[in-house]
Amino acid sequence: MTFNIDDLSKRKNDIVKKSVKIDYNLFENEGIGFDYEKMMSSSGLSFDDVRQIQLDSGVGNTPLRELKNLTRYARKFSKKGYGARIFIKDEANNLSGSFKARRAAISVHVAKKLGYKGVIAATSGNYGAAIAALAARAGLKAIIVQECFDSRNIAQPEILEKARACESFGAEVVQLSVGPELFLEFLELLDKTGYFNASLYSPYGIMGIETLGYELAEETLILTGKYPEVVVCTNAGGGNLTGTARGLKKAGANKTKIVASSVNLEGLHMASDTDFNRKSFTTGHTGFGVPFAVNPDRSDVPRSAARPLRYMDEYYTINQGSVFFITEALAVLEGYERGPAGNTSLAVAFKLAQSMLEDEIIIVQETEYTGAGKHHQPQLSFAKSNNIELKFGDVSEEVPGKNIVFPYSAGDIKIKEISVDKLRKSYLKKYKDVDLALLDKKYLCEELNVPLEKLNKLLADLGGDYERKKR
Repeated sequence: MTFNIDDLSKRKNDIVKKSVKIDYNLFENEGIGFDYEKMMSSSGLSFDDVRQIQLDSGVGNTPLRELKNLTRYARKFSKKGYGARIFIKDEANNLSGSFKARRAAISVHVAKKLGYKGVIAATSGNYGAAIAALAARAGLKAIIVQECFDSRNIAQPEILEKARACESFGAEVVQLSVGPELFLEFLELLDKTGYFNASLYSPYGIMGIETLGYELAEETLILTGKYPEVVVCTNAGGGNLTGTARGLKKAGANKTKIVASSVNLEGLHMASDTDFNRKSFTTGHTGFGVPFAVNPDRSDVPRSAARPLRYMDEYYTINQGSVFFITEALAVLEGYERGPAGNTSLAVAFKLAQSMLEDEIIIVQETEYTGAGKHHQPQLSFAKSNNIELKFGDVSEEVPGKNIVFPYSAGDIKIKEISVDKLRKSYLKKYKDVDLALLDKKYLCEELNVPLEKLNKLLADLGGDYERKKR
């Protein structure tokens, strides 16, 4: 498809507004900030409405399972009295095989209710399959736009697997090479078809994932008599963490610590043709997790509803080799063959559990299906074909794009903490040249999940233009 870049850029906001029928201007406040909760409540859907829509769509009420064997394994590397109980929310039981069906169910429901004939999503991942599956149930057309190939016309097996899933549900799949044309192609298709923008980061999508957090709280309370101490969320665009945290809070689990986890792909550029096929994870990695945390509105809607810094307590990264190790351990010890995204959180949870007390609860809040292209063996074979060295050794020596290092044992797994305060400062840097009179500190406190005293310290630490007086 050919398109006029200047014309699309000028009409971007009008195209997006038409494609979701949300007027984002209604939520803008004077100065820096917007009314996030007003935006989230603008759909007209109650929490009970969302749950019923999902149940009618074959989505939700997935089992929470205790990983007793993996817990015992973790305790082998813990001090006496330590080694928290590890649970996993098995989202692979959803229609289409991932938690993203929760988001898709609400977006597709709204699209049909508003009279759209079809839905479009720009994604190479599980969300595309979820949109395709739910659109099929609702009798709507679906178009999935994928960033799929490098300049050699080579695609990752996981992306091809997801394309096959989308096509099996009757969706049209538009596959593109890596580069900036993905969003422009997406806009052009929205404009030409008049279909609904089934964005991953709309309020509808985040509302859909709130049920996951709510179920976690309910089920843990029933099974153990208390809410979990820690919930670990794989973090990419931020919607997974945001929705889960909001659901936990709605259920009353206000003291549960929310931990983000991502695969470390530091040094690889997500839009680079050279780097595109040198990563073994298409999502759940730092190439999405960090930039979307510090600049959530970089997404395909004017105001992203995925705002992880509002809810994130801690953030850890882990190397690729450790995730593959835990993927195999989950299958061998528990009989669960699951895809890599949720196992990113599981690997981090496995390590964190060792520093928690035995009677404490840590939950991995999602799993995803596996398949021919999503299984770790084809992913590792693909890495090897791209001259990535595969070896056992010190996991801290892994260099993304050059090697994948597996731990000799689970006791050798390491995680690295990302300073949430550093992320907050990165978020604030975009306002460095803005007059202080325009800064809405109440909004920024909510946005960064800090009290006013902490916000003022963060601003003072940045120094420079923040020190100037108000006009």
